[in-house]
Amino acid sequence: MLYPLRFTPIYQYRLWGGNKLREVLGKKDAPDTTGESWEISGVEDNLSVVKEGFLEGNDLQELIEVYMGDLVGDSVYEKFGTEFPLLIKLIDAHDVLSVQVHPDDKLAFERHQAYGKTEMWHVIQADPGSVIYTGFNRQITKEEFLTFIEEKKVQEVLNCEKVAAGDAFFIPAGRVHATGAGILFAEIQQTSDITYRIFDWNRLEKNGRPRTLHTDLAIDAIDYKHYPTYRNDYQPSSNHPVPVASCPYFTVNVIWFNRKVERDYVDIDSFIVYICLQGSFLLNYGEGNPLLVKTGHTILLPAIFKDVVLEPRGETRILEVYIPTAPAPSSI
Repeated sequence: MLYPLRFTPIYQYRLWGGNKLREVLGKKDAPDTTGESWEISGVEDNLSVVKEGFLEGNDLQELIEVYMGDLVGDSVYEKFGTEFPLLIKLIDAHDVLSVQVHPDDKLAFERHQAYGKTEMWHVIQADPGSVIYTGFNRQITKEEFLTFIEEKKVQEVLNCEKVAAGDAFFIPAGRVHATGAGILFAEIQQTSDITYRIFDWNRLEKNGRPRTLHTDLAIDAIDYKHYPTYRNDYQPSSNHPVPVASCPYFTVNVIWFNRKVERDYVDIDSFIVYICLQGSFLLNYGEGNPLLVKTGHTILLPAIFKDVVLEPRGETRILEVYIPTAPAPSSI
């Protein structure tokens, strides 16, 4: 029988990585300068592997091949087959990330025969003064932006947002973005590893060479429109889910709780992902023994489980993620 699944994290070295995955989220085996922990991944050559239980050692694709809709939901399986549709990451930006953009589904398929990349960031911890760059601070044309790139003045036209724990940003494909230094955050995204790097603050790789830029690819992928807001504003509330972001690719809720929370997923034909950002809780899922979920853990709840109880041990904060049954409106 299926059970809530935890996978072995796939740690990714990044030039800008730090040690917060280990020090804040308790991932004791994370090496120094780890930028990303891929918590659940269906990316080819980086498939997540079950960490514990009788399915230990099986990768995510193998599980979908066997359990199909029982694991991911019938509608999800019908659409994506054995490809898991989300990539769940925990990211430690010790230094500023490159300014980048991701293509949408149409462009990604034309160029790479792959899905595009729409994503959402939820800040877990941020050093004082930390910022996120997302979108433009004014209306701009493609030609104007090319000039800013050539003159290495990209930062002058980027929208800059001060951030703190709990802040959330929906980043649709086509939106330029970068994370400033000192931010630990969860990233929920389409299963895609396509990134067009536009500007990297003139940094050098380990080999002393500048990082590769993809300006020619990026320029036609960018949405140059200026939007009135780039932040996902929501009102925190205790002991029930609060919507943070919803789009055709994923729905994300945040739950702050200090007492038992019952979740009914009978109307959701999808797996559920829990990302524990603070505290810990017991996941009661039926006949099996409750599963203790701690800070830094990410759990995949198979779609067959429709009624669960989350029992916190003190103040706890989690993200709840799933694929919407019907297309949902964009967050922005």
